[in-house]
Amino acid sequence: MKSNQVRSQLGRPRAFDADRALDCALRVFWRNGYEGASLPALTKAMGINRPSLYAAFGNKEALFRKAVERYQRGPASYAHKALKMPTAREVVEALLEGAVALLTKPQNPGGCLMVQGALACGETADGIRRQLASLRAAGVVAIRRRFQRAIDEGDLPASADASGLARFVATVMHGLAVQAASGASRKELLRVKDMVLRTWPPA
Repeated sequence: MKSNQVRSQLGRPRAFDADRALDCALRVFWRNGYEGASLPALTKAMGINRPSLYAAFGNKEALFRKAVERYQRGPASYAHKALKMPTAREVVEALLEGAVALLTKPQNPGGCLMVQGALACGETADGIRRQLASLRAAGVVAIRRRFQRAIDEGDLPASADASGLARFVATVMHGLAVQAASGASRKELLRVKDMVLRTWPPA
């Protein structure tokens, strides 16, 4: 009888929606950063207790990593789509417009999780800081490869510096995130986008 009860308890479905809970955790991390997101704040937003959080997602660090994956596949997915645009100029325009749309959407927390999630943190969060730095670096590499392809196809001049242009665009995107978190408006950020496009090298 007891073994049947144990099996029944083990097979019992979770009493919460894990996807919805992860979305709620993402917003807490996005608003407060990794270290600023306390476990009480996370469990309250997710509508679960600590044992349920640990059982479903592991510890706080594991939860944050899952939230970052969710962020990349969801709110920040515009970047992957932008890299598929037919010309380098259109890639840049789509990247910057996508960033501005994400950063100024009223329903979203301010700033960018990938930029501000763990820029400054203590030793216990160093793994998270390094993970985000690695993901940002991977983003620069993806842009550089796209620009190198544009050079090879004659869409950018042969003298163009793919690495320098990729770093330039990534720096502008990260700067937009900081400006948005400081209160810059959509109109102000779009002006930055327009200035970048005015200086973009012709084919």
